[in-house]
Amino acid sequence: MSENGQGLTKKSAGHVIVDTLAAHGVERAYVVPGESYLDVLDGLHNSPIETVVCRHEGGATYMAEAEGKMHQRPGIAMVTRGPGAANAHVGLHTAWQDSTPLVLFVGLIPFEHREKEAFQEFDPKAWFGTGAKRVMILDHADRASEVVAEAMFAAMSGRPGPVVVGLPEDIIRNEVSAEVHPEIPVATGGMTVTDWKSLNTALQEADKPLFIFGGNDWSHQGAADFTRWLEEHDLPAAAEWRCEGTVPFNSPSYVGPIGYGRPKPTYDLLEETDLLIFVGTVPGDVITDGFNVRQNWDKKNFLVTIDPSLRGRSGPVSHQIVAKPDVFVRDLLLMDLPVKDSWKEWTSRMRGEQEKFAELPPAQPSEGQAKMATMMANLVGSLPEDALVTFGAGEHTNWAHRYFPTNGYASMLSARNGSMGYSIPSAVAASLNYPGRRVVTIAGDGEFLMNGQELATAAQYGATPLVIVMDNQQYGTIRTHQERQYPERVSGTQLANPDFALMAQSFGGFGVRVENDSDVPAALENALKAIDENKKFALIHLVVEQGVKAY
Repeated sequence: MSENGQGLTKKSAGHVIVDTLAAHGVERAYVVPGESYLDVLDGLHNSPIETVVCRHEGGATYMAEAEGKMHQRPGIAMVTRGPGAANAHVGLHTAWQDSTPLVLFVGLIPFEHREKEAFQEFDPKAWFGTGAKRVMILDHADRASEVVAEAMFAAMSGRPGPVVVGLPEDIIRNEVSAEVHPEIPVATGGMTVTDWKSLNTALQEADKPLFIFGGNDWSHQGAADFTRWLEEHDLPAAAEWRCEGTVPFNSPSYVGPIGYGRPKPTYDLLEETDLLIFVGTVPGDVITDGFNVRQNWDKKNFLVTIDPSLRGRSGPVSHQIVAKPDVFVRDLLLMDLPVKDSWKEWTSRMRGEQEKFAELPPAQPSEGQAKMATMMANLVGSLPEDALVTFGAGEHTNWAHRYFPTNGYASMLSARNGSMGYSIPSAVAASLNYPGRRVVTIAGDGEFLMNGQELATAAQYGATPLVIVMDNQQYGTIRTHQERQYPERVSGTQLANPDFALMAQSFGGFGVRVENDSDVPAALENALKAIDENKKFALIHLVVEQGVKAY
């Protein structure tokens, strides 16, 4: 820091970037260091922002993406040029398809080396232009704070998503004014009088209305208010795939998840309901089973989303309400409707189906090999009200969909783009954001090794998730598709695995391998004890049979 002749404070652009992030409420940055952005790392040295050093750029961006899901501000990841940026791309795709606010800072080659095929050179706009909301390059040091403010705004405005900011290593070392650009307010929309009257009329005319909630743009209070209004009116709500918890698992209005592998009752809901109201999401590919369900133009669909382009939607649109979920709920609370008997019967019927679907299997172990059903029955009984679950992609995730009691907004973190390797990084981020909270991740043996090394990050920063690795020695989801299309021709889906419990121990955590069902309760008890008493993460390596599914 220095002063110019007029006594104005000067700082390097890299330090101003950090100051601007702190002014925007950023609490931590997930980084894989690189010489290309050393000045930003130096700015983090005495900053209130916690620097979480990760072991792979994919893990870092997953952690930042998970943080974006837990809050209404962007998660922050920092990586270096070329190979580092390439490794980070998986987190960007997740943020793009999951509509998660994320800002990825990428260190770049010096400005004067550009377009000379310099070491690790690449074109950020060419690489990321179709998978990010904006790609910004800091070519003028004096715009450092402005560019950060613009990036944060772009990630949060409209439909949230990822923004990439390129930082040439020579530019960020230049001294500039230390003045920080203020936050740019984000428009939240809201119901117009016409919107309010149209929805009011549609609800009063409907006998079987259904709300579907989703997305990552809720607050805890907005979700709680939405739930209370639904319950007061005996109205049902289903969860977008991997978005459970906004309306709690134990709410009489919650009727289950809709998405891949959906249970039969909720699969039928989309055609049976006479009014669908999507809040925070749209009827996309997964919800509509590949753009097949709810496509008739005479169906009545209300779409509540801040995105006026309705990107990703299919089927009829009866009315769009341009609003973020919280603001829509604020206006919805003013709508006091007479409760129809048909609503009560409809909601009660579907809630009954959900309760049967979620009824736990026996907690008492059976003979033979370890079973995920026994694990879930014992786990759920031990969970506090605010337990949080994370997972990546694979058939193992259905155990959480079916049984895990998600009782609040952001109590389920997952990758709706089907990206594997998300379980461990998201669990680390969740545990760092909510120290002392019970964070559970359910990982498949295939996806665990994609980012299992981030357990080292968990140990380094004191994250304490419970990791359950369901080991069936295969890529189970792909095997299911394979058996359907190429029966009895198993190819490219089988795995030979290490001892994951020993791996956890080598990282400094608790690890136990379980092969017999009779050992499940004790293993879980010891794992939770290690978390609560020794303040370390715990991993249970559960070796199960192939072909056993949650549903």
